[in-house]
Amino acid sequence: MTPSDHQHDHGLEDKTYGTDLFSEAFWDQRYRSSTAVWSGKPNPQLMAEGRSLQPGDALDAGCGEGADAIWLANRGWHVTAVDISVIALERGAAQAQQVSNDVAGRITWHRVDLLRWHPPPQAYGLVSAQFMQLPAEQRVALFDRLAAGVAEGGTLLIVGHSPTDLHTTAARPPLPELFFTAKEIATALDPSLWKVVVSEARPREGRDANGHAVTVHDEVLAARRN
Repeated sequence: MTPSDHQHDHGLEDKTYGTDLFSEAFWDQRYRSSTAVWSGKPNPQLMAEGRSLQPGDALDAGCGEGADAIWLANRGWHVTAVDISVIALERGAAQAQQVSNDVAGRITWHRVDLLRWHPPPQAYGLVSAQFMQLPAEQRVALFDRLAAGVAEGGTLLIVGHSPTDLHTTAARPPLPELFFTAKEIATALDPSLWKVVVSEARPREGRDANGHAVTVHDEVLAARRN
């Protein structure tokens, strides 16, 4: 839901934040400013966790230009891909069509405001939210709504930039309230409903704004609904 300095992930870069960071107007302008905001490659933690999952119905929350949705569809998932920007959705749909009619036919694209939208309850075998960096109050409410969309036996996958990235040269805004840990998300889940499968900060090599190598960390929470 927020822009990235990395090749593979959605995230934040320090020159693009402001009071309208989560608005439709901000994101439409962001996408209009470039022919491709993202790399077109699926997020690495989705691939790491998703390879072992049995395909079914998936929700890609904050899908951007659709690389994650396309990767899932290519593996047999039927994907509901949602984003606040129609421009991003149109690009994702066009890219999916370029991959194949089969892949394109397994993805449904919807424009929604994730700060207000409620997914259908217990509808998805996978709910994926990659780098949804929001202030705490909005973030907690969003993750609660997304968790409610996971079907029995399904997986909730939440990935975010680690607060430790603020102490590196990685392009991150000086807004600590936008960052969270996997442990925080895991602790908020009802243990009678969820089994936490993964809760950790995973190192990943990237490049900072000057092209120098930098180690960043992805906070990865994967939980299965009982």
